[in-house]
Amino acid sequence: MVAGLNQLVWILLGGMLMAMITLVGALITLLPQRRQEHLLLPLIALAAGSLLGGALFHMLPEGVGATNPRWAGVWLAAGFTSFLILELVLQWHHAHQRVGRAVQPVAWLILVGDGLHNFVGGLGIASTFLLSPSAGLAAWLAAVAHEIPQELGDFGVLVHSGWSRGSALRANFIAGLTFPIGGVLAWLWAGSLPLGGLMLLAAGNFLYIAACDLVPEIKRRSPQQGHALVWFLLGLWLLLWPVLLADS
Repeated sequence: MVAGLNQLVWILLGGMLMAMITLVGALITLLPQRRQEHLLLPLIALAAGSLLGGALFHMLPEGVGATNPRWAGVWLAAGFTSFLILELVLQWHHAHQRVGRAVQPVAWLILVGDGLHNFVGGLGIASTFLLSPSAGLAAWLAAVAHEIPQELGDFGVLVHSGWSRGSALRANFIAGLTFPIGGVLAWLWAGSLPLGGLMLLAAGNFLYIAACDLVPEIKRRSPQQGHALVWFLLGLWLLLWPVLLADS
């Protein structure tokens, strides 16, 4: 019983630290307003690269390895399609708003996708920790390595979509709280959740956001495409290097 409680304490500590990482976007608010505006497109490009990198380099391989490979494509397609449906619903709502400035649907997609990703990440990392504390710590550090650029990019997307900076930070933090929630559920229901399928579902969400919302925004700003491409590739690289280090 004592060992189980100690495990829960470590899971909660790691989960809350991961949630605090969502506040890294506050660093952007320390810059002058003009500089913040110039950083928005690079952050959108960084988010696109890190979302694709997270889905393709981390979530997809882990999800396929933890579920029936024949169903991997079904989970992935379900994640992609569910966000297409969600965006169409949000766009319909956006079109029927009569007053005030409506927030672009991609902001809500980012938050829902990030919340689901953090929830599944909490489930997966906590489950790994319960099996092997050393492996769980390694998984947590790897998650931190790709969460920081993603959260910076998400903050830029939210601000670009109409959120105030304070609202973007609060919303990102709330989405980050799903990580410790997932960790606690893994501790309570160890071995009874389809972690592989949920990971692939979240990967499909991320692929949709990056390919259908963020990349078109980069392409639309033709004078800055070259600069944005560098940030996009940086986002991919930041998610690829932990994989390369693990294989070396």
